[in-house]
Amino acid sequence: MTGPVIPTWQHIGQHAVLPLPRVDGKRGTDSFVGMSTYRHIVIFKFKDSAPAAKVHGVVDAFKALPGKLPAIKAFEWGTNVSPEGLDQGFTHVFTLTFASKEALEKCYLHEPAHQEFVKMLPDVLEKALVVDYVAA
Repeated sequence: MTGPVIPTWQHIGQHAVLPLPRVDGKRGTDSFVGMSTYRHIVIFKFKDSAPAAKVHGVVDAFKALPGKLPAIKAFEWGTNVSPEGLDQGFTHVFTLTFASKEALEKCYLHEPAHQEFVKMLPDVLEKALVVDYVAA
């Protein structure tokens, strides 16, 4: 009688990855687990003078990107609700998930839909903060 298969950590470069069994029943491990889950966090601080309608237009345009760019595997957004008061005026947070850094670079950043979105920002955006990380 054999016991359950217990995955062991694998080290790939600077990352430790715990490969998990595929959920589709095929052999091997799920390629979307561990190091391949790449998060792209975008945080906006809008100009005080930005009309609410334009801010809503930016949010709507950002929310439309996953329908135009299949490289975006997951998308969520929200406005700051932290009681800590450390937001420095940043109000809107967007989290995008990609299969890999390469997917972000090759199938998102330079795509026409993303570039059109970026063109909307200078009139209303005071600052943006962008952080990417590999989900652990």
